[in-house]
Amino acid sequence: MKDANAPAKQVHHGNTPAAWTTTVLVTLAFTAGTLSIMFANWIAFGASVALLVVAGIVGKVMQMLGLGAVARR
Repeated sequence: MKDANAPAKQVHHGNTPAAWTTTVLVTLAFTAGTLSIMFANWIAFGASVALLVVAGIVGKVMQMLGLGAVARR
């Protein structure tokens, strides 16, 4: 029971610039990919897939620069 008065661990639920940037880029990529499939524009679909890959890289780089959450180990 001695931990009852210990401060609660802060949980930020991923509200960081890296998380928001990655979320926006992934949403744009999926939206563009959906529209390009609907209109049968395969070049635009390829570009949206590339944007999806870039979103993951940008998010990881931003996390490594200190703009994201610290990875749990």
